[in-house]
Amino acid sequence: MTGLAQRFNLAFGKTVWCVIKSTFPRSGPSLVHFVIRSPTRRLAAVRQREAKYRVTATLEHLSYELVKPKDALLDLPTSSPSVPPPLLDEPQARISPNETKKMKESQDIESATVQLSPVLETVGLPGQPDSKERRYDRQLRLWAASGQSALESAHILVLGASPTATSILKNLVLPGIGAFTVLDDGVVEGKDLGANFFFETESLGKNKAEEAIKFLGELNDSVAAHAETRGLESILDDDPTYLHKFSLIIAENTPQRILERATTLLWDPTSGSDASPTVSPPLVVVRTSGFLADFGIQLKEHPIITTHSENAASLRIDKPFPALLAHAFSLNFDKMDVTDHGHIPFVVILVRVLQEWKNDHAGKAPSTYAEKQEFKQRILKMKKKDDEENFDEAVAQAYKAWTNTVVPSEVEALFNDPATKNLTGNSDPFFHLVHALQVYTSQPPHTLPLSATLPDMKSDTKSYIHLQRLYKEQAAEDKARFTDILRGIEAGNAGAGGGAVALEMVDDFVKNAHALRLIRGKKWTGLADDVEALTLAREMAPSAVATHLSLSALYAFEGKNGRLPKPGDASDREEMTAWVKARLTATGWAPDPEPEDSAMTGADEEEEALPKEITLWEHVTNAVGEVSRAPGAELPTTAALMGGMVAQEVIKVITKQYIPINGVCAVDLVSSTTGTVKV
Repeated sequence: MTGLAQRFNLAFGKTVWCVIKSTFPRSGPSLVHFVIRSPTRRLAAVRQREAKYRVTATLEHLSYELVKPKDALLDLPTSSPSVPPPLLDEPQARISPNETKKMKESQDIESATVQLSPVLETVGLPGQPDSKERRYDRQLRLWAASGQSALESAHILVLGASPTATSILKNLVLPGIGAFTVLDDGVVEGKDLGANFFFETESLGKNKAEEAIKFLGELNDSVAAHAETRGLESILDDDPTYLHKFSLIIAENTPQRILERATTLLWDPTSGSDASPTVSPPLVVVRTSGFLADFGIQLKEHPIITTHSENAASLRIDKPFPALLAHAFSLNFDKMDVTDHGHIPFVVILVRVLQEWKNDHAGKAPSTYAEKQEFKQRILKMKKKDDEENFDEAVAQAYKAWTNTVVPSEVEALFNDPATKNLTGNSDPFFHLVHALQVYTSQPPHTLPLSATLPDMKSDTKSYIHLQRLYKEQAAEDKARFTDILRGIEAGNAGAGGGAVALEMVDDFVKNAHALRLIRGKKWTGLADDVEALTLAREMAPSAVATHLSLSALYAFEGKNGRLPKPGDASDREEMTAWVKARLTATGWAPDPEPEDSAMTGADEEEEALPKEITLWEHVTNAVGEVSRAPGAELPTTAALMGGMVAQEVIKVITKQYIPINGVCAVDLVSSTTGTVKV
């Protein structure tokens, strides 16, 4: 056996490809060549017959050495950059046992991959990955090249260089955000050094924004870092359009009075300037105090194409395209070999049986319970052997045969959206795509474009690949027809935003047409003044409501008194408690009555021994107590957790992949709980 390729996935590291050469003689060792495609700092152990090799790769160099046995015969590639190691079936030279010794070679990874790339490509193996693939390999599997491109095109503004803000930025700089600006007119003080890892002793007395970007920028040299040393309030006074220059804005522990001005300006751009920007950037509001935190997103209009929905696209079994129907009836099930019969894909079985059923029932699919059971029995009777799993799979998936393939209700709602009906040349490309989809589905067979993706199923390789080819060809035809409709709409509306919708966006849209989403949010106010939402939330998530209202009370106190509460001050705590109680009372809430003092029976004593559920007011008391203990304090542990959670939601918004939170997410690290309440 020669030319054997193995792939080793290293924990916490990237993928190491090993192209292994071996003649596997009756006696003697194997001959092994390693080709490192992606560097890692982890250790891999590879064992071939008697010899065990240790491969250690760093970001700059690859080192490998024979560990045991010492007398094994080994042919390792030389370190000469001009002579790549032999591959495939080239003759292999052996080192004499008398010449065997412990060997260790190293060479630059970049040089090694450049040398081997052309050779690997000629034999069908992947060529040299570019720098972006090497750096962002794992995250590209989550949001693909389109998502990475969106990240690299984004410019984020962060209001404040606090521990939480810099922790959020750290988790955006590492995956490759295009640029970021930190806005802070304050200077680094001694108290900042103990909580913010992006300040050092030499930072004392210097501007926070300038010091923060200095160290954040070192995390990723492809990210542009900027500092804004003006205060936010002066910017809002002098340059109201400043905030609209960014893709997204993060406000962390921003004073209530200034935050209200910013949220109003971003929600209604005409409130601050005669020149109204066409797009309002999303705003992420983050608040922390001690071990409590919450955050929410102000989204005015946010279309999502690639939702990574768990609901698979329709296989169109009830409305098969001509090539699939022809293939299903081209197979002679009765005369098939037993092996081939046991590997017919369940899709083909269902298409065949459903059409035969319709021929016997005036073109109607099974509808009643009895008919559905009869349909399943018809499938089982087609078995030639009891262990034909593909027919059992067809029975399990039989519901797809009588489920009518229609346009999902969420997508239908988009067809009737005012933005879809009133298209202009400046409309978001998403709505041009939706309108094209509406026209497409109005034509036979009145379905969404076919998806080329097939689920796993019991089948042999030949049958599965043939079925996949049929779906891919039809999907390509559907996409071409959709694109023609789209280009006609663009021509009639003078283009989408001044030009045609990119083919990459069209491709993503067609693939995910079954799971489109459009989010229209609300202006950020929190739950405090939304009586209806607060009424529902206090019943569903009392702990999250208590955390959120306590943080709202903190900044309401600051807005009223011009200062934060004094740590542990009883009167300040009572004022915040009264503020929360007033909001809850407005929803019809009343404290639970105190239990009457009476003699307990044996049953009462058993009930008393059980742990009691914490009431809403107890949650409020605990939360206000934590806020009062450390008003506005940012702990490294809280900052680290919020940094990851908020950055994740920011990436969802920027890439327009995955669905971001809808409401407020509250975090209580005292009880180690999180909860989301809808605003």
